[in-house]
Amino acid sequence: MADQSQPSPRTALPPNLRVAIIHDWLVTLRGGERVLDALCELFPQAVVHTLVRQPGVATPRIEAMRHVTSFADRLPMAQKKHRWLLPLYPKAIESFDLSEFDLVLSSSHCVAKAALAGPGAVHVCYCHTPVRYAWDRTDDYVSGSSPLLRLARPALHTAAKLLREFDVATLDRVDRFVANSENTAHKIKQFYHRDADVVPPPVECDRFANLPVVPESERYDLLLGGLVPYKRADLAVEAWRLMPHRQLMIVGDGPERARLERSAPANVQFIGRVPEEDLARWYAGARLFAFPGEEDFGIVPLEAQAAGVPVVALGKGGALETVVDGQTGVFFHESTPEALVAAVQQLDRLAVDPDTCRQHARLFDREAFLDRMAAIVADALHKPRRGTRPTHEVV
Repeated sequence: MADQSQPSPRTALPPNLRVAIIHDWLVTLRGGERVLDALCELFPQAVVHTLVRQPGVATPRIEAMRHVTSFADRLPMAQKKHRWLLPLYPKAIESFDLSEFDLVLSSSHCVAKAALAGPGAVHVCYCHTPVRYAWDRTDDYVSGSSPLLRLARPALHTAAKLLREFDVATLDRVDRFVANSENTAHKIKQFYHRDADVVPPPVECDRFANLPVVPESERYDLLLGGLVPYKRADLAVEAWRLMPHRQLMIVGDGPERARLERSAPANVQFIGRVPEEDLARWYAGARLFAFPGEEDFGIVPLEAQAAGVPVVALGKGGALETVVDGQTGVFFHESTPEALVAAVQQLDRLAVDPDTCRQHARLFDREAFLDRMAAIVADALHKPRRGTRPTHEVV
């Protein structure tokens, strides 16, 4: 939590700062949108630019901002099929006219970092990850057995290569990188050859405090998140098939849902997407939270811990920075159902103290995020810019 005895770094931000926040797309509410919400709190005067937007899906704070979308947003089915528009996004991100802004603050996991700031502006990029499907996770996104995907796979590999080239060619448009984890900072150094400050995403710990007590007979195991291949919900489904005495509730939606639901055992139930105001209730009823995929950070394990729920997580990526093995959860190190089952059994024997989980989550509280981002932005505004940038007119 922030130190109340010291002035907030937010007071160092210049008054009347003209700010553009760039977010890749706004079609769901996940970890990246939690960061966007906090950035909107930090800069309520900002204009939010996004490639594709589905109104009504985000938080009330985000919805209340002024929004600008790209030409891609006006294409048929753009909000539901936004991933298929990937080849258009380099041109779309460059189409934003940002010449009126003093600060460009990109929230980027795809092309947002390539936005063209005005000649005198500063561009700070909060990087959720270097583009996964262009760098280190291409196969995770193009794997699958559907005839359409098999037909499109060569084109998708070509698109990934072109996106990787665009990613490198536009790096000098960013004056300062901020990574969401040490794991992501390592990738920024590896792929971009740039240093990055590390500021973990904000956790709204107070939202998960004082939750109702759920009777033991009504409790369950929980997996929450987007149902896309790299999150490995399939691994959890198979693990719980081996534990028919336990119930797994899967909250979330995505392209993998239909396939997983068809093959899931009776003790695995798919809830789908739930309203924002209902999320805390789902955490409240959980005995444990399953996190079977490798994430660059992953905010949901911290939300679970903020609710006093221990985590069973794959011991890779961002989870190594958010879960304390043997204290707030248990790691498994092989992506097999059997390894996940063994970790669940180990967690049962540990009997983790819920207050230990809550105290650990407090280290990632929202106020700390706001102060750290304010300090970095204030510092960046006083540092030399990186090179020269093309103007909007020549794009």
